[in-house]
Amino acid sequence: MSWISSASPAFDGQDTENRLFGPLPDVSAEAGYTDDHPRRVGFFTDTSVCIGCKACEVACKEWNTLPMDDSHGVKDQIGLSGMSYDNTGMLGANSWRHVAFIEQSRAVDLPMPTHRRPGDDRQGTGPSPAASGDPDSLARASASVLNAEALSEYDPQTGQSGTDKQIRWLMSSDVCKHCTHAGCLDVCPTGALFRTEFGTVVVQGDICNGCGYCVSACPYGVIDTRKDDGRAFKCTMCYDRLTDGLMPACATACPTQSIQFGDLDELQTRADARLATLKAQGVETARLYGRDEDDGVGGAGAFFLLLDEPEVYGFPPDPIVTTRDLPAMWKAAAAGAAMIVGVVASAFVGRKRS
Repeated sequence: MSWISSASPAFDGQDTENRLFGPLPDVSAEAGYTDDHPRRVGFFTDTSVCIGCKACEVACKEWNTLPMDDSHGVKDQIGLSGMSYDNTGMLGANSWRHVAFIEQSRAVDLPMPTHRRPGDDRQGTGPSPAASGDPDSLARASASVLNAEALSEYDPQTGQSGTDKQIRWLMSSDVCKHCTHAGCLDVCPTGALFRTEFGTVVVQGDICNGCGYCVSACPYGVIDTRKDDGRAFKCTMCYDRLTDGLMPACATACPTQSIQFGDLDELQTRADARLATLKAQGVETARLYGRDEDDGVGGAGAFFLLLDEPEVYGFPPDPIVTTRDLPAMWKAAAAGAAMIVGVVASAFVGRKRS
């Protein structure tokens, strides 16, 4: 099996006849809206300040009157996932926002003296090992220093000491990416999915026929169908609120401004500045995900600042719109069909001559 990266020379987005991939300066105009349409809006989710309160999940459910479901997407069921504090489990037809709880731990050889609290000797409260002259104490102290340095590299954004550094929580509120090139939109046969004047992608439940093509076309696994009626649902970025000049419910409810909503260009500039700040503070693992307009979906309308690899958060590392190669596939199919027609025609001509 061969893999094609979105960074390959063949995927440069320069083919003006193929609008299924590459950067698009104005997605709304591409969808047919007039020049006076609103500017494209989006989400910037800064996971470094997410506290996992799930206010966004609750606000999304309440505003959109989404049914209750368990971690497996079963409607009207209450259940614990057994996976930390995350009982939503994943995005689905009934959960358009999902706060992921990712617990990272590293085994550390911490000294555990019996006559004082663990970690006290790392904070200068105990007698100096050098004063005692004990080689074992000196070795333990050296190992403690080395472990502290390793932990500082492991989690540079915290200034905590002692055993607290063994655990790190990564929290992130996931949502539909509202891609520049949305595979779900490209494959929908009924027009149930459409691009709004704000550049977002919305599903019209009353038009969806439940074919499920959009589910397999999404490179992020966001869109899903309800088991009872088969129709597809996902985040609409609160399209009804946008038309009234309001922010989406999730961004309104977020207490730490982890979810920021607004003009997409302004959000990208803000995200670049935030990333530079974290890098300057020593958070070398910080990165932006979905920010690059040259990636496999032409950039996302909802992008993220992450503190680790995308795979840690459940994101594909190199998403590619699944309809990217449709023009080439149709050309190949047409060529094959023409060849078959030619063979059949020549057979009939040869038969008449004989």
